[in-house]
Amino acid sequence: MENLVLYEVKERVAYITLNRPEKRNALSFEMVTEIKSVYKNALDDSNCKVIVIKANGGTFCSGADLSSLQKLQNNTHEENLNDSKNLAELFKLIYTSSKVTISQVEGFALAGGCGLASVCDFCFASENATFAYTEVKIGFVPAIVMVFLVRKTGEKNSKEILLTGESLNAEEAKNYNLINTVCSTELIDETVFNFATQLCKNTSAQSLTLTKQMINEIQNKSLDNALDYAAEMNAFARKTEDCKKGVSAFLNKEKFSW
Repeated sequence: MENLVLYEVKERVAYITLNRPEKRNALSFEMVTEIKSVYKNALDDSNCKVIVIKANGGTFCSGADLSSLQKLQNNTHEENLNDSKNLAELFKLIYTSSKVTISQVEGFALAGGCGLASVCDFCFASENATFAYTEVKIGFVPAIVMVFLVRKTGEKNSKEILLTGESLNAEEAKNYNLINTVCSTELIDETVFNFATQLCKNTSAQSLTLTKQMINEIQNKSLDNALDYAAEMNAFARKTEDCKKGVSAFLNKEKFSW
C-alpha cells in the first residue's frame, strides 16, 4: 500500500506531497493524521528550511471524502469532536510552525482542502486552480477553516467567500487575498522552487521563525501590549547569532548567504 503522504528534501526545500489521487486527495481522518506526522518530521529535519505542500494527481485536495461525510451521520458527538480536533490541530500546526510553509495548488482546492491551501504562509496557484469553501451548500459549517480565513482575508472577504460557497478561479482568489501568486501550469514547479530557495538563501531561519511568531501574536494584543511585546522581541533578536552574523556581514560589505 502506497503512503498517503510523500516526503522529500531538495536543496533545503521539503516537499510534502498528498498522495491519494484516486480519492482526489480527500481528507480522511487517516490522511489528516499522516499529514500531521510528516509535517512534524519536516519541522525536525535539519536539512529542511522551507516546506512546500503539493499534491499528486489533478486535484490539490477535495476536502472531506465521501466515506467521511457518510460517517458524520452516525458518529457520536465525541467521535465528531475528535475528528474535528484532528483537522484543527493540523491547521494550527502549519499556522504556528517555526518554518515557512508554501502551498502549491493545481486543480481543485475545496472546503477543508481550500483551508489547507490558505492556512500556509504563501499560496501559489496554477491558472487552472479552483478554490471554494462549499460547506454551506451541503448544510455544513466552515467552522475550522473560518478561524484562519478571517485572519487572512478580513471579515468582508470571508463573508463573501464562506456565505456564498461559490467557486473562485485563481485570479479571483488572489483578488480576495486568498492566495499570493498565479502561475502557468507549466512553470508552477519552477516558480515555487525558485521562491523557496531564495527564501533559504536570502533570509535567516531565526528571523523567519521570530517574525512568523510575532505576526501571530500581535493580532491578539492591544496596541500598548503589542508595542511592549515588539520591543521585547526587538531586544531579544539583537542578541541572536543570526543577527550578529548578518549585521557583521552588512557592515563589512561581505556577500552573505544563509
